[in-house]
Amino acid sequence: MFVEPFAIDIPEHALEDLRHRLKHTRLPEPLAGQGWREGMDMEVLRELLAYWSDTFDWRAQETVLNRLPQFVADLGGQRVHFIHQRGIGPAPMPLVLTHGWPGSFIEMQRIIPLLTDPARHGGDPADAFDVVAPSLPGYTFSAPFQQSGMGPCEVAGLWSELMSGLGYERFGAQGGDIGAGVSMWLGVRYPERVTGIHLNYIPGSYRPPLGENEPAPTEAETAFLQRAAAFADAEGAYGHIQRTKPQSLAVGLNDSPAGLLAWMGEKILSWCDDSPAIDRECLLTNVTLYWLTHCIGSSFRQYVEGSKRPLLFNSGERLKPPVGVALFPKELPMPPRSWVERCCEVKRWTVMPRGGHFAALEQPELLAEDIRAFFRGCR
Repeated sequence: MFVEPFAIDIPEHALEDLRHRLKHTRLPEPLAGQGWREGMDMEVLRELLAYWSDTFDWRAQETVLNRLPQFVADLGGQRVHFIHQRGIGPAPMPLVLTHGWPGSFIEMQRIIPLLTDPARHGGDPADAFDVVAPSLPGYTFSAPFQQSGMGPCEVAGLWSELMSGLGYERFGAQGGDIGAGVSMWLGVRYPERVTGIHLNYIPGSYRPPLGENEPAPTEAETAFLQRAAAFADAEGAYGHIQRTKPQSLAVGLNDSPAGLLAWMGEKILSWCDDSPAIDRECLLTNVTLYWLTHCIGSSFRQYVEGSKRPLLFNSGERLKPPVGVALFPKELPMPPRSWVERCCEVKRWTVMPRGGHFAALEQPELLAEDIRAFFRGCR
């Protein structure tokens, strides 16, 4: 594995092109009082576009991001961008953090210091981690896979190779959204290497057996399945198109920064808790990264491929590494503990007081504390 340091350095002409496109945005006119009912609120979008065009300072954000220890690795011809921050403590534990969509590696920038140097943040140095936070293939600075059939299962194989190349034979895994699926696949494929799995989301692709030889769904499990179905019906159009017909959508979003902001911003703003943690600077930095790296189309590939290979467990099959789950109140529909325990050894189950889908950004202290507590029993 070949590894070299990496720094973000966007050419000025790319920023000029972005500003030009923003200045010439053509928005549709909504119905009076339409608001958020059918997608992004046009008034919110207008304000964000004006700020993005006239005030947002990409160079300042670039400088902040470049304080992170970033690298790129060549893994058999596959370019992977990642953060690698070594821990400060007597025996830091290796931990791979995986983001999801519509996020990126910047989801991890607030939680990494809490995990790598807990003593500096009121914690125990014995809880320190060596953190590896890769960018999913096809996201920002990681190259997309060049062939089909490469979903979260295959990303887990890439992460295993990356961790080996960095000298970590055993490690923990943590993630939400697509990162939760990758983390679970790591446990399925490499149970002897994964010390534990901490999740702040249970992927929709997780499917325990429900045959005639299995216990019937409980009342709580049935209620969860109903909530999930209702969410898919009311809010799941984005996921359906991203896993079935993403190519046409990608053309428009890759050509229009306003379209990209509307598509991503609607989800980011509606999936987080009522919190200032995801402010417009953070939102626009993430969307700008997608725009500048032309990655919206390739980011959809994990939806296409993941839907073809769900985390399907047969009767008697179980995930061997222990699992910890943090439930944030504004998260997308989450199952009860019993649903997860059908195939997992759940060692920790924490109901959080606040936070949403982007836990590492919204509530890094709460999430870091729960990660530390869970992995104490895995060291």
